[in-house]
Amino acid sequence: MNELKFKTNINCTGCLSKVTPILDAESGIENWEVDLKSEDRTLTVATTNLNAEQVETAVKRAGFTADSIKK
Repeated sequence: MNELKFKTNINCTGCLSKVTPILDAESGIENWEVDLKSEDRTLTVATTNLNAEQVETAVKRAGFTADSIKK
């Protein structure tokens, strides 16, 4: 399983409610969370078969941005 991290503009619980159905419906995402206390609003995604671009596209469909954080 891969763990991908992204800097996002998901700022609040209202934003989470908009992105949740999109990320939950993405079949390759096993688990995800957004650290709203982090200045970068870090999205962490556990996936078995998605790459960073696919996750970024899913977040964009929900109306938000996600920029991959390189390890």
